[in-house]
Amino acid sequence: MIGLFLGEKKLPIEILKKLKKKKIKYFIIDLSKNNKFKKDKNSFFINIAKFGKILELIHSQKCKKVIFAGNIPKPKISSLKFDIKGFFYMPRIIKASKLGDSAILKALIKILAENKIKVLKLNFFNPELSLSKGNYTKLKPNKLEDLEIKKGINHLNNLNAHNHTQGIVIRKGNAVAKETSSGTKKMIQTLKKTKFSKGILIKFPKKKQDLRADLPTIGLETFKDCKKANVKGIVLKSKQNIILDKNKCIKFANKNKIFIAVK
Repeated sequence: MIGLFLGEKKLPIEILKKLKKKKIKYFIIDLSKNNKFKKDKNSFFINIAKFGKILELIHSQKCKKVIFAGNIPKPKISSLKFDIKGFFYMPRIIKASKLGDSAILKALIKILAENKIKVLKLNFFNPELSLSKGNYTKLKPNKLEDLEIKKGINHLNNLNAHNHTQGIVIRKGNAVAKETSSGTKKMIQTLKKTKFSKGILIKFPKKKQDLRADLPTIGLETFKDCKKANVKGIVLKSKQNIILDKNKCIKFANKNKIFIAVK
């Protein structure tokens, strides 16, 4: 029995499809904004503040392993109604919320570990969603672009050391856009308002990012945004990425002469 903490976007759907295909028993703790999984008979819509209820459900299902997937909306602490366990863990959640979404996930994972519940890597059942080292398009980076990418990765790693960002767009070795908490889409949109073009998007996990619950994710929408902003390539870190609709993305990239390189 696998417990699924599911939030927004498409990744949770992909994980559910795979579990159903493999006939693996599961139940859902729905952390989406509007009860996204209500049609699934194995779904429970529970507020994150009801941690006692969540732990009770996990144990009642004789579950010892869970997966986190999808964007979990950041709750307004003042509006939450905590149960007894929730009150007990509340100071840790509040402290984590001040440090960002990844810190909240880390705090939740630690609390689950204290209750003898293991968190599996989010692509545990879907390894096909992650790309290994190599080039995935007809168009490949040339020697100058490879040097540019190396400089960009070094720059991003320096930012990552301070847990600042998991994405940048580089041009001629310089960062012309940095991803914030608003996400990749907003970062790419800023390029359309500048003179910069033919940039390269690099998406690597942050140094302190917990890869079990949070991997840099791109999809077809990302490629469409890159085309509009005249981005010429996307670079990911080997096995530390999620690419949704992989075949469609590669087909779109080939058609629009955008390279996909995994380092």
